[in-house]
Amino acid sequence: MLFHSRYDKTSFQKKAGFYSIRAFLIIGLICMLLTKINVNAAPRVQDTGDKVVIVIDPGHGGENNGTTENGVLEKSMNMTTALAMYEELLKYEGIEVYLTHTDDIDMSLMERAEFASSKDADFLFSIHYNASVNHNLFGSEVWIPAFPPYNAYGYQFGYLHMQKMQEMGLFNRSVKTKLNSKGDEDYYGIIRESAALNIPAVIIEHCHVDEERDFQFCDSEEDLITFGKADALSVAKYFGLKSTILGVDYSDDAINLQEVQENNRVHSTMKDETAPDLCMVTLLEKDDDTGLITLEISAADYDSPLIYFDYSIDNGHTFSKLQPWPKSDALNGTYQDTFEFELQIPSGMQPNIIVRAYNLFDGVTESEKLPIWHIFRYGEQYERKPVTDTTITTDKKENKLPGTTSFLPAVSDETEEEVPENKFLLFLKICIIIVVFVFFIALISIVVSNVKRRRRRRQRRKDSGRRIDQRR
Repeated sequence: MLFHSRYDKTSFQKKAGFYSIRAFLIIGLICMLLTKINVNAAPRVQDTGDKVVIVIDPGHGGENNGTTENGVLEKSMNMTTALAMYEELLKYEGIEVYLTHTDDIDMSLMERAEFASSKDADFLFSIHYNASVNHNLFGSEVWIPAFPPYNAYGYQFGYLHMQKMQEMGLFNRSVKTKLNSKGDEDYYGIIRESAALNIPAVIIEHCHVDEERDFQFCDSEEDLITFGKADALSVAKYFGLKSTILGVDYSDDAINLQEVQENNRVHSTMKDETAPDLCMVTLLEKDDDTGLITLEISAADYDSPLIYFDYSIDNGHTFSKLQPWPKSDALNGTYQDTFEFELQIPSGMQPNIIVRAYNLFDGVTESEKLPIWHIFRYGEQYERKPVTDTTITTDKKENKLPGTTSFLPAVSDETEEEVPENKFLLFLKICIIIVVFVFFIALISIVVSNVKRRRRRRQRRKDSGRRIDQRR
């Protein structure tokens, strides 16, 4: 009885210790999460004083139309969006707003930056719409300065604005920098000229006008105005503005931005010069009756996130449209490294599959070719149709066994006429096989005969040698 009592006490102590450890771990995990939240949330590093002065620059103008792909005129689109952004920002207190130009005029990048400097601007926002060389890219992006402290300012705004673009349904191409060929200056002139005058500037590329998935976001004046209002909202949140007219106060948003260090570059914004490190494709399943195949696609890039993929089923002669990489979060640098993908192979085709993975800076890596040693045959032209007219009689034989499925087309009068030719070809093949067989038999006979002849000669030489020895 005493032993039993001590056993219970020991067991209780063990359980109490276990629950204490578990509670400690749970509390620790909660603290880590809270710490992570506090680390990610940080105040705006840019100090603007009591009043914010911003300049909005409608990109292009005059003889410089910008992109004209898909029948658009980018300079007009930029102006519509910039004016909407300007009018929306005028509704906020504690801010001065200017436009570099309101007329359709030629204006150099230096003149735009100098205008912003003359207004003692805290920030310049350059408004644009995008197009790609191969007309296959889609999504929104923000280009920011590469060098501190403006890199940090641009990143805090860009991160906030890309979240807004993503909420509107646009694909997220993130916040990036681009350097010139020497790597010592910003590539984009408006950013470079503004930084030379101590003004942070960013380029907002709202979407790609030459890609159908993006064009739906900008194919009307109302859409362009919506973008302008969205731009203004991001500016208001970045600077922590408030508006009595709109009944909003974004003071807290200016202290809940991404944490950055003013004098250091944000690593994720720097261009990755290398392509993805690997890309692989594996066949998981195939359905001969429907042509559906299931692939496993795996890829990795250790320097930047993957954002797109495309594929070819004809050995790389043609490729599909770009597809969003599953669970790609370009802002936070994450993506799903392996996923399954289903596609349908056209009937009558033997596929040879290639997959390409694209990273944030459009670097691409191609997988090894995946040949599928099978011709897919399905559909009505390969299905045998039952005879419905009972008055028709035929001596044609079924070309499949009972209980099996045939991918051969139903026998027709046209194929019946080709039978004699097929019989002749079969007869010709048999004749060739017989000739080859006879040739080999004759060859073997010659070889055997030669061997026997050599043996007889050797034997004769031995016999003659023995006779000579006996005579001696």
